[in-house]
Amino acid sequence: MLSQSLLEALSSAQSICVLTGAGVSAESGVPTFRSAGGIWEKFRPEDFARFESFIRNPELVWEWYHYRKKVIREVMPNPGHIALAQMQDLVPDFTLVTQNVDGLHARAGSRNVIELHGNITRSYCVDCGLFAGEEEQAVFERTPRCKTCGGLLRPDVVWFGELLPAGAFGKAMEAARRCDVFLSVGTSGVVYPAASIPLAARSAGAYVVEINPEYTDLSPRMNETILGPSGEILPLLVTHLTQRASHEPT
Repeated sequence: MLSQSLLEALSSAQSICVLTGAGVSAESGVPTFRSAGGIWEKFRPEDFARFESFIRNPELVWEWYHYRKKVIREVMPNPGHIALAQMQDLVPDFTLVTQNVDGLHARAGSRNVIELHGNITRSYCVDCGLFAGEEEQAVFERTPRCKTCGGLLRPDVVWFGELLPAGAFGKAMEAARRCDVFLSVGTSGVVYPAASIPLAARSAGAYVVEINPEYTDLSPRMNETILGPSGEILPLLVTHLTQRASHEPT
């Protein structure tokens, strides 16, 4: 399943950068934004994921996010998540960038994950900016408020019309430009600016591989595309990197 070109690139790689998208979490059973089902199907994404919508009806938005968090708590990291956590210790320089907000990479053991779209387990006050964790949000049944100033808490996720966290995107681009191998995993490649990250890696000379169940808009611009679930393919890469490490001098 792994090409000779990829095996050779992995054998000499000193720096690997990975970008993950919704497809990785879907393998754990996390529904996409549109597939929640039930009563939520009658709402548009903008009803939940715009700041203006939140201010207009914070109770509805929080009801949606409480539902999403419940779903996420009930799933587990899959073999793809676990493989990436193992990969971080097999190369000198490893960077994991994710578009997912579910925190499953951290639960699998990944450290220092760059979260481009935030994290659903965190919130912050729209008035004073103070961050709050799950335990503080749990005090409130419906609409959480800041324990310091009483302002509305909002989920720490990037909504429509909002910019990515500047520091996170900058670090992701730096890692992409210095890596030897870049993996684009489970992402459709249509959401920008995240979709520009693998292109930056390719322009800088990295061997760029797409891992996805189907071809995407990015596929023609990759060095190669491997079709299939990340939970099956990423462990194969870890096996190769582990064998490489076992043959390196100590």
